[in-house]
This record gives sequence, structure tokens and C-alpha cells, in this order.
Amino acid sequence: MFATNLLDRRSKPERVADQAWRHLLTAVSSAGDSVRDTARSARRSGSGIADDAGDLVGSAADEARRRAARAVDALAGRRPALPWTLLIGAALVGAAVGWAAGTAARAAGSHDRAADDIEFVDVDRPNSPVGLDG
Repeated sequence: MFATNLLDRRSKPERVADQAWRHLLTAVSSAGDSVRDTARSARRSGSGIADDAGDLVGSAADEARRRAARAVDALAGRRPALPWTLLIGAALVGAAVGWAAGTAARAAGSHDRAADDIEFVDVDRPNSPVGLDG
């Protein structure tokens, strides 16, 4: 009873502020419960989606760090390093293609030599048309 008398004697702005505070606490509490329920259901149904989103965010953060480092290097006047892995990979692919082309050319050349080894023989035919035998 003593507390209610004190609450009644407060000014109107104090009472409005107290009421607003209670509404805010209720709203935050219900929102927290709602968020918890939503998080539980999302965790149950969308764990794969969350993993994919986490991977996407992680890769985006890595890309952002890379770009920021490149921007700092560019502003400092440093040139980007050569992509040695890409250059070595391209050289290996080129060597493999060259080796394959050389092997194919040698194989094609060996077939031409076999055609040169064929001998053609003239045969006299007894009933050949005039002028072809001789």
C-alpha cells in the first residue's frame, strides 16, 4: 500500500516513462522468445543453408582482406608479385601440349615412310585394249 501511494504521487512524465519502460521490457522479452524460437527452427531445418552461408561469408571476408592488402600495396607504390604458380602451370601445360604434338607428328611421319615402301609392278595382260600395253 505504501508503494502504491508513492507511485501515485509521481509526476505524469515519470509515470509515462515507467509505463514505457515496462512496455519496452515486455517487447524485448517477447522478441527474445520469438528470436529464440525462430533460431531453433532455423537450426533444425536449415543447418545446411547456414553452413553454406558461413562458407560464403568466410570466402567473402578472405576476398575483402586480399583486396584491402592489394589496395594498401598500390597506395604504397609496390607492384603486385608475379603469379608464379600460374606461370609454372602454364609452362607445364605448354610442354605437355608440345610433347603430344611432337609424338603425333612423329606417328604421322612414320605412316608416310610405310607408303614409300610399296612397290608397283607392271603386269602384261593378254587381252588389253590397244595402246595400253606398250
